[in-house]
Amino acid sequence: MTRIIAGAGGGTTLAAVPGSLTRPTTDRVKEALFSRLDAFDVIAGARVLDLYAGSGALGVESGSRGAQAVDLVESDAKATAVCQRNADLINGVLGRKTVTVHRSKVEPFLDRAAESAAWDLVFLDPPYPLEDTALSAVLQKLSPHLVPGAVVVVERSSRSPEPEWPDGITRFAEKKYGETRLWFAEPFVPDAIAAGDLAEAAGPDAPGA
Repeated sequence: MTRIIAGAGGGTTLAAVPGSLTRPTTDRVKEALFSRLDAFDVIAGARVLDLYAGSGALGVESGSRGAQAVDLVESDAKATAVCQRNADLINGVLGRKTVTVHRSKVEPFLDRAAESAAWDLVFLDPPYPLEDTALSAVLQKLSPHLVPGAVVVVERSSRSPEPEWPDGITRFAEKKYGETRLWFAEPFVPDAIAAGDLAEAAGPDAPGA
């Protein structure tokens, strides 16, 4: 049994995908994850993308905690139906449509995303058998759709190697919880570009200009 931990729907039991098709994030790991995200102050008002959503528990938790909009992306028919049940549940609690379900494979979804589509917080909990090169390709497609300061969370087996981060995304933290390891990443801004942006923002009268 999984539940919404906190926020408007806190304590509400969520529907689960029957069988062993998906690997739900445990409440222990979810609680630790969202405690860290709260510390990063990235949930309230965020546009959230939950890829390989499964039951949609991570995206729904974000909606409960004040995210502006949440997209759940799942390709399996049974899992998509569960995502929709959980989305309807939290949308009903909130009194507005915050969570939207998309039945699609991840790669085509990102390929179809408009150039203007951008997210502040992204969860990726792909099946453990997914090859590292395939995960890296998804991260590459995701990179142009991250706003400055966005946070990307990748959940993998603790025995899996670190994801191959593409140009444009860099890891800044990781944490192991038993058999699960969470990787935290953000858009990468080269030091030279960042320094140039700061100098431009400061103007010609800045010290040293």
